[in-house]
Amino acid sequence: METSNTEAVEYLHHLLNKTLRIHTSDSRIFVGTMKCTDRELNIILSLTHEYRQPSPSTIADAAYAQQLSGSTENLKVDMVKRFVGLVVVPGKHIRKIEVEE
Repeated sequence: METSNTEAVEYLHHLLNKTLRIHTSDSRIFVGTMKCTDRELNIILSLTHEYRQPSPSTIADAAYAQQLSGSTENLKVDMVKRFVGLVVVPGKHIRKIEVEE
């Protein structure tokens, strides 16, 4: 194995069982424990939560409720969260990976 391959393998070993935050091309975020990866850069996460942008109707409802309340603050709508457990995140859809230390 070349030195660069050895370093890459060591880095991947370091990431095992760490909590990763993976941003995908469709604006979802997966937060879970890294279990493995493969040559296609797919990543398997366990104990995973998926976060999605709220639907346009949810945003509209929140804006309407804010308007009724007379508030002038910036509108804040939380992302939609759900537990998905064990997932495979396809490497071709991964845009960003963050490690929670």
